Amino acid sequence: MANSPIITLTTDFGYRDPLGAIMKGVILGINAEANIVDLTHGIGKYNVREAAMVLGMSYREFPQGTIHVVVADPGVGSQRRPILVATESYLFIGPDNGVFSYVYDESERVAVYHITAEHYFGRGRSTTFHGRDIFAPVAAWASKGIEVTKFGEEIKDFARLRLPVPTAPSATTFEGEVVYIDTFGNAITNIVKKDLEALAASGKEATVRIVTKGKDVKLKEYYSQAEDKELYAVINSMDHLELFVYRGSAAKDFGIRLGDSIGLVCA
Repeated sequence: MANSPIITLTTDFGYRDPLGAIMKGVILGINAEANIVDLTHGIGKYNVREAAMVLGMSYREFPQGTIHVVVADPGVGSQRRPILVATESYLFIGPDNGVFSYVYDESERVAVYHITAEHYFGRGRSTTFHGRDIFAPVAAWASKGIEVTKFGEEIKDFARLRLPVPTAPSATTFEGEVVYIDTFGNAITNIVKKDLEALAASGKEATVRIVTKGKDVKLKEYYSQAEDKELYAVINSMDHLELFVYRGSAAKDFGIRLGDSIGLVCA
């Protein structure tokens, strides 16, 4: 483990209350050398799927050895288990509610541990703030090099979310959906760059039409290439197909919502 390990925090706490800062205080009280990065505290309240999506889009951008802590935890205080997930490159700490589903699907090696070693917990253990009492202190101790096996027993029955997966009804069509709306009102889909490339390659000199809301949407290379307030698409920085309105909001201006269908047609 690096001398100055990185610990990221992703929560639905918001920015008004001191909960995120309290977690930082607990971490620094155990390891003053830790580098703490706020991935976001703006996850929608109790929205485990959104937290999973944001983490899935972000965690690989950090150096190997980074510890990612996620607290989107509507089951706090219940029988849901606190877990530590070890992959070939990262550690993840949070509730066993499926929030690490993208990590499970994308990692070559996954070991999941039920955190039970209470001597690594905080001084108290409330039923309402496991971010402070379990997840933050465990992350801090892990950042000091404590072996993952010391925190609890490995489990195999960890929870997974049912993540929306694009489908290919035919050799020339592809169907996905909107899975995230960002702060600009851009609608990010579960269709990725390689999906468009594969569909275009299915026919000689084929072009791909993007269809949503009963209308064709043109693909642009970058935002300002759009010269009006129509709905367009772009491959974003994370290689996902994204619907946008230049200097506008796809969500507001065109009523794009989570779960809306997106179709690709090879023509």
